[in-house]
Amino acid sequence: MTDRNAHFSFRGLGYYIPAIVVAFAVLAATFLADVQKRRLEEEYLRSSTTEQLGLLRSRLLGNILGNVKLVEGLIATFSTEPGMSQQRFSDLAGRIFRDGTELRNLAIAPDFVVSLVYPQKGNERSVGLDYRKNERQRAAALQVRALDRLIVTGPVDLVQGGRGVIARYPIHAGTDNAFFGIASAVIDLDKLLAGSGFKDDMRLAVSISSRSHEGGDARTFFSTPAPVDTDPVVMTIDIGHEVWTVSAAPLKGWRQPSASLGAFRAGLALLAVIIVAPMFWVGYLMKDRHRHIIALQDREERLETVSQRLLLALDASRVGVWEYDCESGVLAWDQRMRELYSVPASQPVCRYEDWRKALHPDDLKEAERAFATAIEMEQPYITEFRVLAKDGVVRHIRAHGMTYRASSGPKRIVGANWDVTEDIELQAELLKAKLTAEAQNRALEDARRAMEHNSLHDALTRLPNRRFLDQQLALAGDDNRPLTLLHIDLDRFKDINDTLGHAAGDEVLKQAAGVLRAHVPAEDFIARIGGDEFVLLSHRDPAAADFPTLSARLIEAISEPMAIEGHDCRIGASIGIATRNDAEESAEQLLVNADIALYEAKRRGRNRVEAFNDELRLRTVEVKRLSDEILRGLERQEFRPFFQPQFDAETLEIVGVEALARWEHPTRGFVPPDVFLPVAESLNVVARIDEAILEQALFQTIRWEGLGLDIPRVSVNVSCQRLHDDGLVEKLRAMNIRPGSLTFELLESISFDAADDGLKRVIEEIKALGIDIEIDDFGSGHASIVSLLELSPKRLKIDRRLVQPLLESAAQQSLVQSIVDIGKVRGIETVAEGVETMEHAELLRRLGCDILQGYAFARPMASDDFLAFATARAWMPANPTPARAS
Repeated sequence: MTDRNAHFSFRGLGYYIPAIVVAFAVLAATFLADVQKRRLEEEYLRSSTTEQLGLLRSRLLGNILGNVKLVEGLIATFSTEPGMSQQRFSDLAGRIFRDGTELRNLAIAPDFVVSLVYPQKGNERSVGLDYRKNERQRAAALQVRALDRLIVTGPVDLVQGGRGVIARYPIHAGTDNAFFGIASAVIDLDKLLAGSGFKDDMRLAVSISSRSHEGGDARTFFSTPAPVDTDPVVMTIDIGHEVWTVSAAPLKGWRQPSASLGAFRAGLALLAVIIVAPMFWVGYLMKDRHRHIIALQDREERLETVSQRLLLALDASRVGVWEYDCESGVLAWDQRMRELYSVPASQPVCRYEDWRKALHPDDLKEAERAFATAIEMEQPYITEFRVLAKDGVVRHIRAHGMTYRASSGPKRIVGANWDVTEDIELQAELLKAKLTAEAQNRALEDARRAMEHNSLHDALTRLPNRRFLDQQLALAGDDNRPLTLLHIDLDRFKDINDTLGHAAGDEVLKQAAGVLRAHVPAEDFIARIGGDEFVLLSHRDPAAADFPTLSARLIEAISEPMAIEGHDCRIGASIGIATRNDAEESAEQLLVNADIALYEAKRRGRNRVEAFNDELRLRTVEVKRLSDEILRGLERQEFRPFFQPQFDAETLEIVGVEALARWEHPTRGFVPPDVFLPVAESLNVVARIDEAILEQALFQTIRWEGLGLDIPRVSVNVSCQRLHDDGLVEKLRAMNIRPGSLTFELLESISFDAADDGLKRVIEEIKALGIDIEIDDFGSGHASIVSLLELSPKRLKIDRRLVQPLLESAAQQSLVQSIVDIGKVRGIETVAEGVETMEHAELLRRLGCDILQGYAFARPMASDDFLAFATARAWMPANPTPARAS
């Protein structure tokens, strides 16, 4: 009896072996599905955390840049008004601070010394702060000047309390856009973080730390109450001087329980029970089949009910379940699997080929390899691939499976599929957005580099420009290496522009730049600084480089004919050389020295080389001193008229007087015009001297008339600069000058042949006021007969260089006779200046000259001396020469 019972128990246990195997397989599949589910939940948390952290980072960076851009506008205004007062600065800064900005205060520091602050209240001690003497701020401030760009540092603990981020900007001002100082803007860190969404009640655990570019330990300056879990999502923000690292994790960590995890596990458990229970149930039925036939029918009905529930659970979870028989190639797909692979319900059996045909061609090879490997190695099957539906829609499928072998059957693999298309598309969109942002950043950086290159180079010749040269000079100022500058100016360039046009002139500049590139060594720096001027900067040893020889080669190469628009154009070049011999001499002064040497080369005839030396230095100092004294003399009214009378050639009566400019220097006495006029012309003050002489001359004629001396007219010299004064005619009209009493002497060198219409119109308006026009120094070779006919002057004043050799030269007598005849034909009087002797006077009278002026009768004299001279009439001969026969 005992043996029978034991045999029955062993046989009864055999009915449940398949169920036990299946139970283990289902348990393994359930465990793997649970692990994968938790992994998916963690991936979702990481994706969500990354998205939220990216938004917070964008807001923080945007707020920093927004505050920086607000201050840049104010700094741009200050660059145009470097002398801005505290009141105006406060008004402008107040407009920024009224907009709810995170800015805390703002300081302007010309030459690194704070002079303007906003707000003033609470920051009074900041005025006068020298950043170069402040250990905490010196390095960052000097870095702004060295890099010549915005530097942002922080966080820093502020003296006034709290924490802040400091943005320092370089300031440029002046016509040469030179470095002026720096501006410092303090951004309230706590407001900045709060305005960007970094708060204690965030849905994430976040911490922010800062590390300098130079290295060092990271400092955490913000963290939420909840600590950041291990393996956080990390993003960085490069603010300039430091790099901020932002780390984030979910509040409850990466392995927090999911709301759907319980339902999922319940579904898996239900699935396991549904799969395993029937097996045990079949064993039980096999054991008791004879005793429970009726009960078996009831169990089948219950099994159907359970199966429906399973289908509902699978449909709700949108998971497709499948099983593959490795021997027969039959695939058992549920309804969800058929929908995923577009297999109609009418197809009774699914096979391996159905799955294979649905795969995307690009994923087919890898998908089959992974499936075959999982079966062969009997390892978990975890993969992703794409399915191409019949309607052309592409679905992304994530597949999990487990291989098992039944005790009495072939090897099988069971698993589940998820449609993860939406997740994949979302990741793709995020990746695309990231790549787009990176591409835009690269494009912006390329544009910035291009703009910086264009701002430092001449658009026509592609050589460095004046701004680039100024940067090189600034760097050379702190360099103890040798420094030589060549200032190169093209000769006759204006002639090409005037005759062939600006397009030809541009081509000449480009070819000249090419010549300089070809002959200047690569280590030297050459720039076009404007117009037809170039500067070469070299750190080579002057003795070895032999810059005079190099300059001569450059002049020779530039002087070669250039083919421009079918014309052979020839230009030349003048070069000034300056070498730094004193270590204390600045690079800017060296450029001035080269310019002085260039001016000397042009003064000596152009197309040559001159080097700056002590003689030029002394001459420059003398010109500078004389320039200052001329300007001071104009302010003190030291320029006075001297009067030289003009005599009728027949009667020797005074018919006029010429007012000549003399400078009554306080220490030198009276300075002649040939000393001060060249310097006055370079200062553009000749018109002011002309105006002063005219006013004093008119005053003296009125004074003489009151004393009983009637002078018919007074002549004054008028420069071309004075004729271009827009207010000249109105000033003369306001003087109410008596017609015929005033004569303007115009130098023939004004070149009336090339006079513009504006100049001719001014002369006609002057003549309309009753002021006579007289051509001075006539015969020097500038004016043509045609221009004289157009101008119709009252008188021609024969140049003294033609008058002085009259007594010895018959040719000169014929030339003067011709001038007199031209004047008579046109009704123009002739005046001979430089009459040194009475023999000159007699000869000129015989030649028909109308008026005489010279030392033979009187020298230029002061107004009181002239009054005495004219009253005494000592020049009149005792027996006057009889009048000429008509």
